[in-house]
Amino acid sequence: MIPSYKVAYMRRTGSYGLENVHIMEQLKNWAREKNLLNQSSIILGIIQDNPQFTEPKACHYDVCLVILDEFKNDNKYINFGETIGGKYCVFKISHTAATVKKAWNEIFPELSKRNYEFDDRRPIIERYAMPMINKHYCEICIPIL
Repeated sequence: MIPSYKVAYMRRTGSYGLENVHIMEQLKNWAREKNLLNQSSIILGIIQDNPQFTEPKACHYDVCLVILDEFKNDNKYINFGETIGGKYCVFKISHTAATVKKAWNEIFPELSKRNYEFDDRRPIIERYAMPMINKHYCEICIPIL
């Protein structure tokens, strides 16, 4: 079970891939400037659209910093919101481009093999907790019924 999180986030529209890394760096730079990034921070990458059904140029990717409370914001690119919690199947993987690509190819067959049903009403979440990032790991969290 993953809780609902309050988040500060930036949204990118376009094909998923390397450009998502750039927006994540922008969010981390903003968070450092505001002294919001520390060893207990959690960063989320939220995949809002399935590129099989949405044109890649119209796909939305939100990069989020989990926060405790909203605060005065002076950056027009930062928004506030809340994620949807619930039951997720969590895959901990090595955080390299090759491993992430391999994981995306294997996740859905693995869910099927284990008789988990994907919940397409909630987005997939990439979760980056600082202690894991420091060890070069991340999690891909797939919403399940």
